[in-house]
Amino acid sequence: MKLSVFPSSIETSRALILRLVEIMNEEPDRVFNIAVSGGNTPALMFDLWANEYVKSTPWDRMRIYWVDERCVPPDDSDSNYGMMRKLLLGLTPIPYENVFRIRGEAKPAKEAVRYSELVRQQVPLKRGWPEFDIVLLGAGDDGHTSSIFPGQEDLLISNSIYVVSAHPRNGQKRIAMTGYPIQNARYVIFLITGKNKADIVDEICHSGDTGPAAYIAHHAQNVELFADKAAAAYIDDSNRCGNK
Repeated sequence: MKLSVFPSSIETSRALILRLVEIMNEEPDRVFNIAVSGGNTPALMFDLWANEYVKSTPWDRMRIYWVDERCVPPDDSDSNYGMMRKLLLGLTPIPYENVFRIRGEAKPAKEAVRYSELVRQQVPLKRGWPEFDIVLLGAGDDGHTSSIFPGQEDLLISNSIYVVSAHPRNGQKRIAMTGYPIQNARYVIFLITGKNKADIVDEICHSGDTGPAAYIAHHAQNVELFADKAAAAYIDDSNRCGNK
């Protein structure tokens, strides 16, 4: 796992955007299947991307999917798709047909099946699982990722590509990518910022598989973690995640 630490959340987001563009520019003939996460952390990155990096991004070679989605309509303030549409997709020249949203307004169980099949048809398979080029992840201060929360670790080893999960406190239904397709991605990149995430970054770097985010970080191939100084406050060596 490669850890990159930057002074602020803005600089962290900019560095991640530049890394994504770099990865795509390394293979100029490839169309990239990219799965993105929701939540508050990537909102800043999406805003910066739309305002500062439009001309340098190969939008026509990006196919956008979602790692997870709240089961709400797209115009709901909780919608991950709605947030990305407002901040990024609606402001950039990415082709409409290259955006594959999870239908949060649909019945959760049926939508998990539909979206799993859509991904299976659209994304090349490797070892029997979709092989996304890039999966962008965040992590909650409880250690969850992809709307898979502590206590729901069985979803990490599900035989489905997407499943229905539920927020442990408010019961909100989610559609979540499971562990195997995340681990199968060519690049798994975490964006984690804020002092409230310092324990989680420490857990990812130094613990065993103590939560969903740590489990994914330890089992996926080619993992990169972008964090600001506040989130990496407990890490001694900013160049890597090592053992205590």
